[in-house]
Amino acid sequence: MSKSKIVNVKGTKVTIIAEGENDFISLTDMTASFIEGSGLIGKWITTKNTLEYLAIWESINNPNFNYPEFGVIEKEAGVNRFIMSVGQWISRTSANGLIVKAGRFGGTYAHKDIVFHFAMWLSPEFQIYLIREIQRLKSDENDRLKLNWNLQRTLAKVNYHIHTDAIKENLIPKELNKQQVNYVYANEADLLNVALFGITAKQWRDANPKATGNIRDEATIEQLVVLSNLESINAVLIHQGLQQGERLLQLNKIAITQMKSLVNNSQLKKLK
Repeated sequence: MSKSKIVNVKGTKVTIIAEGENDFISLTDMTASFIEGSGLIGKWITTKNTLEYLAIWESINNPNFNYPEFGVIEKEAGVNRFIMSVGQWISRTSANGLIVKAGRFGGTYAHKDIVFHFAMWLSPEFQIYLIREIQRLKSDENDRLKLNWNLQRTLAKVNYHIHTDAIKENLIPKELNKQQVNYVYANEADLLNVALFGITAKQWRDANPKATGNIRDEATIEQLVVLSNLESINAVLIHQGLQQGERLLQLNKIAITQMKSLVNNSQLKKLK
């Protein structure tokens, strides 16, 4: 993208700026249509789950992230007196997934991975509209540049590394061979399949022997959005030390809630 772009999400103009090789999207703009306004950013970043998600993202993408300082923050989070702002998060941990800008395009911005997490926290409906608009913008640009854009691949990548790194750090013992390691990854992928689709990848293949793709290739846009969210949530639950059975129950409840919110929305049906 060029230096700045605007997408219209349900009547809300959201600014996208280029920072180096990455696009950063305005969280401040995203809150404009909500009663609480930009104050929602402060509420979002104060929650323990948000801080855990941000820490996982930074540990994967930012070699300068101050993980020991996050440990201090993590112990403070959850008590009534705990206060956190985007500025404090950046200054205390050297985070680079969030930025605060002044001037013409001033406000709080975030890397697109984090933006999708924030959008889901705001509203599942808003998140899917935002993804659609970013897809449309990228498609327009790619037409001009003769590039290809694949929404499904993009959604799959949003939280893929966060999920697999959480598995690697917490679920894979030392000295396993490659086949054993791959089994752990496949097992966790099937955990998400069962939570969302109700069946494993193998069960789907057995029931659809003539299909050329897999269970996720046949997913709807709503299911892909929820699947992306489940990956990031499962990563947090893994870091919290929850057993697989406990995580499956929580992820299934979340999948049901999010899918109901998306498929029952009459406005979303107009996008299809």
